[in-house]
Amino acid sequence: MKKTMKALTAILMALGLSACAGTQNNASSEDPVAEPESTPAETETAADNETSGGDILVVYFSATGTTKGVAEKIASVTGGSLYEIVPAEPYTDADLNYNDSGSRATREQNDKTIRPQIASEDISLEGYSTVYLGFPIWWGEEPRIMDTFVEKYSFEGIKVIPFCTSGSSGIGHSGANMEALAGSGTWLEGRRFSGSVSEADLASWTEGLK
Repeated sequence: MKKTMKALTAILMALGLSACAGTQNNASSEDPVAEPESTPAETETAADNETSGGDILVVYFSATGTTKGVAEKIASVTGGSLYEIVPAEPYTDADLNYNDSGSRATREQNDKTIRPQIASEDISLEGYSTVYLGFPIWWGEEPRIMDTFVEKYSFEGIKVIPFCTSGSSGIGHSGANMEALAGSGTWLEGRRFSGSVSEADLASWTEGLK
């Protein structure tokens, strides 16, 4: 009798343990999985931030800071990256003296073969679909250092948009000059701006180019 009772007890205990194990397994399968690293909305925002303006580059040369200010505004309204063309030999006030026929800028503009050296680190244009090219107007044209830049890089598959700053002179043939020297890219008609142009006006201009 005792042996029978012990056997029954052992069977009941085994069944009880099996039931507990089943309950634990069921509970584990119903536990919530780990939270995703980000919700769909968060993922979209992160992707937007990562790619927004990533294909736009704003290149500029600025001897006095005026063109730099406009370039920064264009980068702000387009979300583009900025790249400054820094001359290896900075321009002094004497170099920019329009009234001196022997000044450096006058001599450079009178000789279309001059190519001032650039001190900025080289930049890769790979991945950019749009490049804005900004510069001051010197004697009715782009500064020769802009010619140095466009001859150095390939603009194949890139939309190039020149813009300039000046007190009154328009952009003239500057865009066409650089397009011929570059020999690649799709060049749009350029435009002149004053240093005081607003971001709203620049946003309207850039939107109209699309």
